[in-house]
Amino acid sequence: MNMFSLEGKIALVTGASYGIGFAIAEGLAQAGATIVFNDINQELVNKGLAAYEEKGIKAHGYVCDVTDEPAVQNLIATIEKEVGIVDILVNNAGIIKRIPMCEMSAEDFRKVIDVDLNAPFIMSKACIPSMIKKGHGKIINICSMMSELGRETVSAYAAAKGGLKMLTRNICSEYGEQNIQCNGIGPGYIATPQTAPLRELQADGSRHPFDSFIIAKTPAARWGNPEDLVGPAVFLASDASNFVNGHILYVDGGILAYIGKQP
Repeated sequence: MNMFSLEGKIALVTGASYGIGFAIAEGLAQAGATIVFNDINQELVNKGLAAYEEKGIKAHGYVCDVTDEPAVQNLIATIEKEVGIVDILVNNAGIIKRIPMCEMSAEDFRKVIDVDLNAPFIMSKACIPSMIKKGHGKIINICSMMSELGRETVSAYAAAKGGLKMLTRNICSEYGEQNIQCNGIGPGYIATPQTAPLRELQADGSRHPFDSFIIAKTPAARWGNPEDLVGPAVFLASDASNFVNGHILYVDGGILAYIGKQP
């Protein structure tokens, strides 16, 4: 099973102080990768470093705003100097603003696009030249089911993730010949601290209405866990996926395959 080994590889996971990014980084570390991560401020970076240390992982943490191109260029130069050339880039950092479209300001729309779409472009652009020189590279974009589906209040997020899906395919198209594989992971509904309020039991002991909705729409009849994304991430980061390129791997418990139960 050496094809799944990440020994000797350097993996940069953006926004990986906690949540999905942390789980993916932990999985890559278990497969042998050296972990580098960033977050928006020192407090979050310190939180991440402590969490990795608790797991027995020596991670390298940096403060960087992924929407700031000069800052990203400086980040990659610093990582290359202090750790080495990035072999695996996971564009995980992202935000969502749940606001009905006609109530959403253009400023809020642009902010979501900036973090969820422009930043992966900036990060990938910064890492690709050294990947080309090294002769290989893996880029994993954390996409979403919202690159395929729409839903109320997430117009900006769906637009950004749809764009990220096509950016993934275009990076594949432009740089596949340089032995760079760019793929995406499209998580379904994942149980994280951010989604915890949607899964809390109501005062009468019943499920939250949104929780019931998700369970009914998911053939697996459960929310995903961050750990459910680890296997797909290791696969897409490893030599096992060297001929997989421009693909979005949806890890959604089957939602996109399912029309739902008959009322």
